[in-house]
Amino acid sequence: MAEERELRTRTAPQDASGTQESLFSSESDNSLYFTYSGRSNTLEVRDLSYQVDVTSQLLWFEQLAQFKMPWTSHKDSCEPGIQNLSFKVRSGQMLAIIGSSGCGRSSLLDVITGRGQGGKIKSGQIWINGQPSTPQLVRKSVAHVRQHDQLLPNLTVRETLAFVAQLRLPRTFSQAQRNKRVDEVIAELRLRQCANTRVGNAYLRGVSGGERRRVSIGVQLLWNPGILILDEPTSGLDSFTAHNLVKTLSRLAKGNRLVLISLHQPRSDIFRLFDLVLLMASGTTIYLGAAQHMVQYFTAVGHPCPRYSNPADFYVDLTSIDRRSREQEVATREKAQSLAALFREKVCDFDDFLWRVEAREPGMGTCAESPTLQKDINNLLIPTKLPGPVQQFTTLIRRQISNDFRDLPTLLIHGAEACLMSLIIGFLYYGHGATKLSLMDTTALLFMIGALIPFNVILDVIAKCHSERAMLYYELEDGLYTAGPYFFAKILGELPEHCAYIIIYGMPTYWLANLRPSPEPFMLHFLLVWLVVFCCRIMALCAAALLPTFHMSSFFGNALYNSFYLTGGFMISLDNLWTVPAWISKVSFLRWCFEGLMQIQFKGQTYHLAVGNLTIPIPGDVILSTMHLDSYPLYSIYLIVIGISGGFVVLYYVSLRFVKQKSSQEW
Repeated sequence: MAEERELRTRTAPQDASGTQESLFSSESDNSLYFTYSGRSNTLEVRDLSYQVDVTSQLLWFEQLAQFKMPWTSHKDSCEPGIQNLSFKVRSGQMLAIIGSSGCGRSSLLDVITGRGQGGKIKSGQIWINGQPSTPQLVRKSVAHVRQHDQLLPNLTVRETLAFVAQLRLPRTFSQAQRNKRVDEVIAELRLRQCANTRVGNAYLRGVSGGERRRVSIGVQLLWNPGILILDEPTSGLDSFTAHNLVKTLSRLAKGNRLVLISLHQPRSDIFRLFDLVLLMASGTTIYLGAAQHMVQYFTAVGHPCPRYSNPADFYVDLTSIDRRSREQEVATREKAQSLAALFREKVCDFDDFLWRVEAREPGMGTCAESPTLQKDINNLLIPTKLPGPVQQFTTLIRRQISNDFRDLPTLLIHGAEACLMSLIIGFLYYGHGATKLSLMDTTALLFMIGALIPFNVILDVIAKCHSERAMLYYELEDGLYTAGPYFFAKILGELPEHCAYIIIYGMPTYWLANLRPSPEPFMLHFLLVWLVVFCCRIMALCAAALLPTFHMSSFFGNALYNSFYLTGGFMISLDNLWTVPAWISKVSFLRWCFEGLMQIQFKGQTYHLAVGNLTIPIPGDVILSTMHLDSYPLYSIYLIVIGISGGFVVLYYVSLRFVKQKSSQEW
C-alpha cells in the first residue's frame, strides 16, 4: 500500500472558516481533497468467457424442494454469462458498463473482483497492473462497493468511517493520521454537513439515500485504493441524487483512480459524465469507447440516435433481448450478435479494444496524469501490516457496544419485557407472607424461572444476527477482519445487555416469591440463571450463523429449545424417559437449570406437607431423590452448564469460520 497521501486542493487557500465550511459541503465544488498518489493502475480483460451455473445460485434447501441434490453437479444448468470480452482501462478513467437485464454486468464485476461463485471461467484472463489477477492482488488493489448498503444504523457517518479506519489502515498509522484520513474522505465525498448524523436505515431516520451510498463508498475509499468498482451505485436513488453521486465518482476518477461502475440505463446528464462506455448484450461487447463518440459510432453502422433521445436509453433498447416470444427472442439475439461481430471487426487492430474516430484526437483513450501523481510503473506497493487480531477485537467490540446502546427503543423494549415478566411471575406467587409455597407450586416456579425467559432471548438474538449477516459477509470477504476477533467481540459484546437483562428479570421474582432469603442461596440461584440464559444466547448465535435465513434459524432454535424444554425433568420424570429423550436431556441446559435450582431451594431443608389435620415433615433430600434430581452435586451442575455453553461456543466459531455468512438476498 502506498504511503500516507497529503491533502491536495486545486482551490486557493481560504482563511475564513465559514467559507471553508461551505466549500466542503458544496455539491458544485469540483476540488479534489483526497487523490490517489500511488502508481498508475491498469485493468485489462483479455478474451474472457464465463459460464454461470444457475443451479448453484439456488439455496441448498431450494434445490431439495426441486428434488435436486445440492452436492451433485448439473451440466445442463450452465449458461453463458460472458463471451469473448476484452477491454483495457487506465487510471484517471471512469468506465460505465450499461445494458439490459441479463446482459452480464454483474457477472463481469464478480469475475473481476474474484467473487464469481457458482460460475466458471472457460477462457481468457484478467490482468491488474500487468500481472495476472489473484485474490491477493485484488484485495490489495481493488475496492468493491456492492449494490446494497450494509452499515450499522445507529452510528454516525464519522463514527462509521472512524471504526473502519481502525480496522483497514496499516498499524503504522497514528491516531492523528487515521483521523486526518477520515476527514479527507468526508471532504472528498461532500459529507461534511452530515458527518455527525446517524447513518440510519429503512426503519431508523438518518442520512438520505444518496448520502448513505456515499458512506458506503467512503468505507472502501478509506484505504485509498487505485481501482474502485461499484455495482449499480444509483439503484434506488432519485435522478438528482443519482447525478450527484456519479458526479462524485467522476471526480474520484480525476484523482488518478480507475473507476468501474455498472448501470442499467443512466439518464442523459449522467451519461455525459462517463469517460468510457461498455455496452453489453448477452455477455458480448456491442460498443466500447468514449461516451461522446457512441452516437457517432452507431450512426456509422446504420443506427442513428433520434434527436432529443437519450443515447443510453436508445441503444440499450436497441440491443435488448425480447423474450416475449420465441421468434422475437431469436430475431433480437441475432441482431445483437451481428452488432457484436461488427464491433470486434472494427477494433481488432487496437490493443486496448477501444473504438476511436478515424482522426484520433491527442490523448483519446487515455487520461493524462498530473506529473506530481505519476509513479514508476515498476514500483511495487510498499508492503504494510494491517491491524492485528487484538486491535481488530477491541475495535469490533467498541463498535458493537456503541451501536447496540444507541438503539434505545430496542433496549427499552427488552428491559420492559424482562421487568414485566418478572413482576407477573413474582406477583403470581406473592402474598404468602411467612408461609412457604406448597411443594408443587415451588417446583413449578423454579422450572418456570429457568425455562420462560430464554425463549424470548432466542428470537431477539437470531433477528439481530440476521440483520447484520450481510454486512458481516462483506467485511469478512474484504479482509477487514477475520472470524476470530469478530467471534470474541460478538460474544463479549452481548454481556452488558445480558447482565442487565438477568438483573431486571431475576431479582424481583426471587424476592416476591419468597424463596430462601439468605444471601448464599440467592447468589447461587442468580449465577445459575445467568449461565443458562447465556447458554441459550450462544445457542441462538449458533442457529443464526449456521443457517442462511431468519425463518430457518428461528425454526431450528425453537425446535432445539422445545426439545430441551420437554426433557427438562418437569413435564415428565427423568426416570420415565426412553432412550432418545434421555440422551437429549443429558445436554438440556433447562434440565440442569431445573435440577440446580431445586437443589438450591430444597437440599438440607424440611418441607411440611399438610394432609387434612396432619402436618408431615418431608426432608428436601427425599424430594430431590424422588424426582431423580440429585444425580449430581451442585458444583457439577454448574460445570455441566458451562460445558454445554462451551460446546455451543465452539459450534458458533466453526459456523463463522466455515459457513459463508451470506444473507438470503445474496445467494
